[in-house]
Amino acid sequence: MHRPRMTAAQQLAQKSLYNGVAQLTEFITKGSLNRLAWLACVPLSLMGLGLFNLAAKAQETMEAAAPEISAAFLANNLWLLIATILVIFMNAGFAMVEAGMCRQKNAVNILSKNLFVFALAVSSYWLIGYSIMYGNAVANGWLYFNGLFFDPYVSPETIAEAGLVPTVDFLFQSAFAGTAATIVSGLVAERIKFGEFVIFSLVLTGIIYPISGSWQWNGGWLSEMGFIDFAGSSIVHSVGAWAGVVGAALLGPRIGKFLNGQAQAMPGHNMGIATLGCLVLWIGWYGFNPGSQLAMDQYVPFVAVTTTLAAAGGGIGAALLSKITSGKPDLTMIINGILAGLVSITAGCGNMTLVGSWVAGFIGGLIVVVSVGVLDGMGIDDPVGAFSVHGTCGIWGTLVIGLWGVEGMDMGAGGVPPAGIGLLNGGGFAQLGYQIVGVLAYGIWTVVTCFIAWKVIGAIFGGIRVTEDEELTGLDIGEHGMEAYPDFASSNS
Repeated sequence: MHRPRMTAAQQLAQKSLYNGVAQLTEFITKGSLNRLAWLACVPLSLMGLGLFNLAAKAQETMEAAAPEISAAFLANNLWLLIATILVIFMNAGFAMVEAGMCRQKNAVNILSKNLFVFALAVSSYWLIGYSIMYGNAVANGWLYFNGLFFDPYVSPETIAEAGLVPTVDFLFQSAFAGTAATIVSGLVAERIKFGEFVIFSLVLTGIIYPISGSWQWNGGWLSEMGFIDFAGSSIVHSVGAWAGVVGAALLGPRIGKFLNGQAQAMPGHNMGIATLGCLVLWIGWYGFNPGSQLAMDQYVPFVAVTTTLAAAGGGIGAALLSKITSGKPDLTMIINGILAGLVSITAGCGNMTLVGSWVAGFIGGLIVVVSVGVLDGMGIDDPVGAFSVHGTCGIWGTLVIGLWGVEGMDMGAGGVPPAGIGLLNGGGFAQLGYQIVGVLAYGIWTVVTCFIAWKVIGAIFGGIRVTEDEELTGLDIGEHGMEAYPDFASSNS
C-alpha cells in the first residue's frame, strides 16, 4: 500500500521555520491560476475587516456622544408625523368637495389638480420654499434663505431637548404649503388651463407663500410686533384665497354664470362626494390645528376641542341663515359653514375660550353665506365658495383674536380666568391693531405678487383660460382626454 499523499498544508507543518517559508513561497509562486486568484482576495478581505472595525468604532463613538432618546422626543415626533398624515389627507377632502360641487364634465380636471398639487408643493417646498420660510436672515424680519434643499441632520441637542427631527418638520410644513395651493384650485375651477395652474402652484408654494409665512413663523416682523396666527387663518388660508381670487378675476366667470348681471345657479353633480369631502377635511383639521402645537403636551386636546366647537358653530350658523334667506337649509351652505367655522378658529385655536371658539365659528358660518352673495354681486365667479370660506373667514378668524382672544392656553388654571387680550374682554385695542396689520400685510402681498405671477404666466403661454369650445365640452375631454363617468355618460347619450 502506498502512503497517503500529504497536502501542502500537512507538508508545511512538518518543515522547519526556515523551510516553511520556502515551502510557502513555492506554494504561492508555483500554484495554479485559480490558487493565485483566491490568494489575491486575502488583502481585500483584510481591508474589509479593517473597514468593518473602523465603522464599528465610529458607531460606538456616535452612540457614546448622542444623548439617550427620551419618551418626550419620541412622543413629539410621532405626534407630528400623525398630524402631518392628517393634513396631507386633507387633499382628498378638498378634491371631493370641489369635484362634487362642480359639474360632471370637469370632475377629472379638478381631481387631477388636487392630487397633483401636493406633488408640486412638496417638490418646490423641498427645493427652495422651506429654506426661504425657515432659513437664516437675509433681510432681518422680512427675508430669509439658507441655500437649496434642507439639512436633515438630527443634532444631539435636538434629541436632548425633545425637539423635532428636521425631516418630520419639513413634511408638516410642506403639507401646509400644499393646502395653500389647493385652495386656488377651487377658485379657478372649470376654466383654467392645467399646465398654467401647475406653473403658478410652483411659484406660490416655492416663493410667495414661504416669504410671507416667515414673517410670522420664523420670528419675522409680524411675530416681533405681536401678531397672532396659531395655525394659519391668514398665513395659509387667506394667502391661498387671495391667490385664487386674483386668478378668478383675471379668468372671468364661467360661460353662463351671469345673465343680465344676475348670477345663475350652476349646481354640483355629486353632493354625496362633497359631503364626504367636508367630513374628511374636518378630521384632517385635527392635524392642522392641534399639530401646530408642534409637541404632544396637555394643550393638544384643548386645541382639538376649540377646533371642534368652532366647526359645529359654523355649520349651525350657515344652516340657520340659509334657511332664513332661501326658505330651506342649503346643503352646500352647511358644508361651507362647517369649513368656515374651522377656518375661523385656525388662527386663534390656542387663544380662545371654549365659548369664544363656538361663537367665532357660528359667526363664521353666518359670514360665509353673506360672502357668497357679495362675491356674486361683484361679478367674481367662485364655483365652490373657496374665497368665502378661506378668504373672508380667514380674515375673520384672524381679527376675532383681537376682539375676545385670551392670553395663552392655560384656560382658567387654578380657578383663575385667563387674561383677556381682545378689545371686548379688557385687552384694549393693541391686539386688534396687530391683527389688522397682519390681515392687510398678507392681503396686499399676495394680491400684488400673484397678480404679477398670473400675468407673466399668461403672457408667456398665451393666456391662462381654456378655449370656449373646451369649456363647453368640459375640461375632462379638452385637458385630459377622458371622462370621470364614461359608462354613465355613454348610457345617457
